[in-house]
Amino acid sequence: MIPRYTRPEMASIWEPQTRFKIWFEIEAHAANALAELGTIPKEAAKTIWAKAKNATFDVARIDEIERETKHDVIAFLTHLAEIVGPEARFVHQGMTSSDVLDTCFNVQLTRAADLLIADVDKVLAALKKRAFEHKMTPTIGRSHGIHAEPVTFGLKLAFAYAEFTRARERLVAARKEVATCAISGAVGTFAQIDPRVEAHVARAMGLAPEPISTQVIPRDRHAMYFATLGVIASSVERLSIEIRHLQRTEVLEAEEFFSEGQKGSSAMPHKRNPVLSENLTGLSRMVRAYAMPAMENVALWHERDISHSSAERMIGPDATVTLDFALMRLAGLIEKLLIYPANMQKNLDRLGGLVHSQRLLIALTQKGASREDAYKYVQRNAMPVWRGEGDFQTLLKKDPDVKKHLSDAEIEEQFDLGYHFKHVDTIFKRVFGES
Repeated sequence: MIPRYTRPEMASIWEPQTRFKIWFEIEAHAANALAELGTIPKEAAKTIWAKAKNATFDVARIDEIERETKHDVIAFLTHLAEIVGPEARFVHQGMTSSDVLDTCFNVQLTRAADLLIADVDKVLAALKKRAFEHKMTPTIGRSHGIHAEPVTFGLKLAFAYAEFTRARERLVAARKEVATCAISGAVGTFAQIDPRVEAHVARAMGLAPEPISTQVIPRDRHAMYFATLGVIASSVERLSIEIRHLQRTEVLEAEEFFSEGQKGSSAMPHKRNPVLSENLTGLSRMVRAYAMPAMENVALWHERDISHSSAERMIGPDATVTLDFALMRLAGLIEKLLIYPANMQKNLDRLGGLVHSQRLLIALTQKGASREDAYKYVQRNAMPVWRGEGDFQTLLKKDPDVKKHLSDAEIEEQFDLGYHFKHVDTIFKRVFGES
């Protein structure tokens, strides 16, 4: 985790103290279940909770023990015994390290997902507000970066809203996918521990029992989770790139907010750069990169190995922390985005009406021209305008082949900008509902 791109609430999920607290809760809940089953004394379970429930675990002490034992869970259990006393011998009975590690990891991932879902909600709120604000603001749609046909800026933002609505749904599904608990012992057979212990711990930790584990929770769950984060990051980048293109000097239809005292360049005082959206592009690349080791972690040897462990120690915190920061930055960017309708209109008019070429094509075919001929008539009048050699509507009115089919009034009718927006309400209702 890099402090520059880290928000405190997400970071706290991955702090050692939080991890050891979750480890303790897993062990203590398991002890409660074992006590109810008569496997260990009930007083022992009560003592475990009483001695350590409010304890602050000594991270340095655990690290010291681990340097000797070369085993993180054993180091923790040794330190826990120093806090609990003799009753600590009843801790971890019939369990294996992965029971603690995997269940804890899934608790952390579900908590992280809850924060990410809240982040997406903030992005959605910002997009909805600005989309309705510019629902009917005309702008040019682009295909291959080239002027195509008119759209509205509200539709651009509505498209992003729909995309992040899907992102939220995927994130909810990913949270459910990874919210499982395994307390099944070595190689997952429950030979040394009753399955009812797992069910009890799962309920207590807000998880579902893993239907079948080996010695680890199957990593296809985690692959799906991190892949989902990668897809969301791609949506962040798509919107960021749109903003970057719209801020180009030659376009300048939208622009990142530039605060008082902000500097764009150490050399050129005039610069106002899209630094936030460029930053989001870079962060998105990193989140996607974390998905690959998660997929490679699926293929473990036999009932378990630990080739996944080192990767997860990095990708767990790094992917969630980075996406959390990126989503909040994106929400703020959209909230403060400067939008320039006058420049949008100027760019719309830049090609002298060529953006209405399809309407002319259709109108000619409806009046009897073949599609091939209609395309030829429209294109031969469009190309001079493309080169800056005339006005599209004027040229069309002078073309004898066009005039065989369309009157001047009918030609003029095809240049109505509002025609392109007749279904904006329908699209908005599809995206936002009836609100």
